[in-house]
Amino acid sequence: MTTHVLLLEDLPEIRSWLRSLVLLVFPGAQVSEAARVHDALELVSALRFDIALIDLGLPDGSGVQVVERLRDQQPEAQSVVVTIHDDDEHLFPALQAGAFGYILKEQPREMITEQLHRISQGEPPLSPSIARRVMAHFSAKTKPRIAPEMLQQVALTDRETEVLLRVAKGYTLPEIGVQLGLSRHTIADYVKQIYRKLNVSSRAEAALEAQRLGLFGR
Repeated sequence: MTTHVLLLEDLPEIRSWLRSLVLLVFPGAQVSEAARVHDALELVSALRFDIALIDLGLPDGSGVQVVERLRDQQPEAQSVVVTIHDDDEHLFPALQAGAFGYILKEQPREMITEQLHRISQGEPPLSPSIARRVMAHFSAKTKPRIAPEMLQQVALTDRETEVLLRVAKGYTLPEIGVQLGLSRHTIADYVKQIYRKLNVSSRAEAALEAQRLGLFGR
């Protein structure tokens, strides 16, 4: 089955580099390229995508616009930001707009390739420093005591709560499996159940719910 990829990047040399990584990770992928937000939005209106790699700073606007359009028109597509910006002002608006992952261009080629592989495994590709920033953002908030009635409200089991906490802290599914003595596939099943119960669809949203439930205070 062909993977359809949207690649939004204004610099030709970086666009070519990212295209080579996409074809390495997803052999035979059909890649549609755009250098401007306007062109990317037209492609989203005309074609269906499985994955979108989106830069943020474009000549005619922000890639966040494309993330939002995909969220609204093609919710099954996985939008992944690929950028040089690692600050909160860029990170959190992108995640709130619906980005599935956030990768920094400055990383070695091998690390970016590994993070792209996570998409097919259902794991959000997050650069390590970004995962730490998300965790620090929420752990810096007030840490209320967890209210049992809140957990009962969403009907999370004790095991699901343990998994949710680790997902929110940025651990990968294999890492959580090792910590809890379970297989990665079992953890993936737990994550699907958690997302369904919390009515979320991304790690960032799960982290928000974990913070709301007071899990960072545990």
